[in-house]
Amino acid sequence: MVTTVLICGKIFDGLDDTLGGPTKILIQDDAITELSNSVGRPAGAPVIDLGNRTVAPGFIDTHVHLCLDGLNLKQQTIQCSAVKALDGLHHAQQYMRYGFTTLRDMGTLDPDWPTTNLRDALEAGKAHGPRLVVAPHMISATGGHADAQGMFPCRCRLGLSRVADSPGRIRELVRMEHAFGGDWIKTMNTGGYMSFGDDPAKVTWFEDEMQCLAQTAQQLDLPLAVHTGAAEGCKQALRAGARSVEHCYLIDDEGIAMAEQAGAFLVPTMQMTREDKELLQARTLPQQAVWKFRRDVDAIEAAQQRIVRSAVKVAYGTDCGMFPFSHGILEFQAMVAAGLSPARALKAATSVAAELLQRDELGILAPGKQADIVAMPGDPLADIAVTTTVDFVMRAGRAYRHGTYDILQ
Repeated sequence: MVTTVLICGKIFDGLDDTLGGPTKILIQDDAITELSNSVGRPAGAPVIDLGNRTVAPGFIDTHVHLCLDGLNLKQQTIQCSAVKALDGLHHAQQYMRYGFTTLRDMGTLDPDWPTTNLRDALEAGKAHGPRLVVAPHMISATGGHADAQGMFPCRCRLGLSRVADSPGRIRELVRMEHAFGGDWIKTMNTGGYMSFGDDPAKVTWFEDEMQCLAQTAQQLDLPLAVHTGAAEGCKQALRAGARSVEHCYLIDDEGIAMAEQAGAFLVPTMQMTREDKELLQARTLPQQAVWKFRRDVDAIEAAQQRIVRSAVKVAYGTDCGMFPFSHGILEFQAMVAAGLSPARALKAATSVAAELLQRDELGILAPGKQADIVAMPGDPLADIAVTTTVDFVMRAGRAYRHGTYDILQ
């Protein structure tokens, strides 16, 4: 049994709205066994002094795309699966340096299964990196947000997309995701901004199609995440029993109330909006997104204001892959700028994100929980920007970064 002791200056446990005082954490193998003012220290056990740091649970990003490059989508999409998986490994490792010990990957445009292969390699210890929870592909209607054919001439058939227009085909695609090891089902029921030939303000699934997909996922015991934009799309997703609603760009008060009543989670990806605004102002936003985003940006920000004023469960998700992973840590600041309290933003990336993923061993610092732990100088409740200064990262009891020691560098 490998035993480690952490000496912590302040502690955010993932649940409280305030920081705890000096604390010691006893870790045995991959789990926390004791957390108090004083812990038994076995002879010879290594001690890591974080006495001048705020310690928190490892961060969880519930919406990334390790195998997509949103600003180079046409060229990157047609790369081979191995290249995408290797790029995804690089992104995952670098992102863990910022404190993200768990990622939910929300799908790739590929005929194969690079994210499930990557998840399994990391789980088997063949490479170092965060744990992955994956929705391998994105399912949509023909001409929907996940239909890559809009990027290419009609005669170009590369098998990149998972599209369906009948109940039988919808069920087949969901069953394939299950058979090949998917943890989640991801679908798009409206258009999106970076895709070609669709519109986020329009719903692309009919009600019976959405229900068919959701019922198949439910029968296979797979939780459902729905990319959606239009207010009606948000409500359609919630009527179908979606566990998480992604982006929810144009959600209205009724949709938020439905999410609260259902106990569903909203993943509003607020930094993505800030990234797109900068690109729009710099005139470098991809052309297919310009007219849609320019039309909707004010409404998107108004929807974010509705979300933060509500009591709905908000989980941390960025859409990294559609913009650089190095900017994903800025989601904390985007959330607080939109009106979330720093404590609620931190919970969104810890205990709330863990609840969304149904992983109760994550997101909280307490005995029996996984030893996924990060530390940073300063007080993130007083200044959320200190989350960008994480300099200690432990995943499952193993330190991957500590000051100048950085196994992922």
